[in-house]
Amino acid sequence: MLNVSMARDPVASGEGEQMKVLLVEDEAAMVDALQRGLTAEGFVTDVAMNGVDGLWMAEENDFDVIILDIMLPGISGYEVCRRLRSGGSTVPILMLTAKDGEYDEADALDLGADDFLSKPFSLIVLLARLRALLRRAPADREPVLTAGRIRLDPAARRCWRGQTEARLTTREFSLAEFLIRRKGQVVSRNTIAEHVWDSELDIDSNVVEVYIGYLRRKLDDGRTGGLIETVRGIGYRLVETSDGETDVTHTA
Repeated sequence: MLNVSMARDPVASGEGEQMKVLLVEDEAAMVDALQRGLTAEGFVTDVAMNGVDGLWMAEENDFDVIILDIMLPGISGYEVCRRLRSGGSTVPILMLTAKDGEYDEADALDLGADDFLSKPFSLIVLLARLRALLRRAPADREPVLTAGRIRLDPAARRCWRGQTEARLTTREFSLAEFLIRRKGQVVSRNTIAEHVWDSELDIDSNVVEVYIGYLRRKLDDGRTGGLIETVRGIGYRLVETSDGETDVTHTA
């Protein structure tokens, strides 16, 4: 049995990570409990109920971490992990299993999993394992992200514009991080919603525009005419201007 009731509020604890997770698990009750617990901690969670779908989703989308059950319909979690690693994926993988034995753990780790957790387990332990995996950043994932005069420290969850620290909420920070990691790239509202919120967000909702507005008010210091400009019919883009400033452009 998974204990969800002990999950802490991510804003209150200061430890919540707004990251995108792929959960590959075929037990409906487990999926429901994990989704509720992860959402409470600020994670965005996509779900696959079998190994075939899980492998496809992992190969076709960007995830920060994968929670992967071993015993799955279609193909096993072992095989999903093996194929992802053989294909060059470096996304952190936490494997779940109802089995309890050192050989199962060894097999999972030998195939490329980063960690292993046997059922039943506590949500608090799962979250601690996920945070540990996310701290083990790959070499090409910068400790501090920069774009013009904006600096973000993902590990410390802090943001600065010039020498002034900007106090961002969990969602605002995730939006800023998503845009900075893709600076120079045009990203649509739907793409942002899928990564910073989840795939169930109503596409007619104006929540993305609202949060872009929040970022503008917190990160704009009044120079270069403001951070947020409109480029109709394209999307959002974080660009560095010639004087070192950073602009976020967006559609109306």
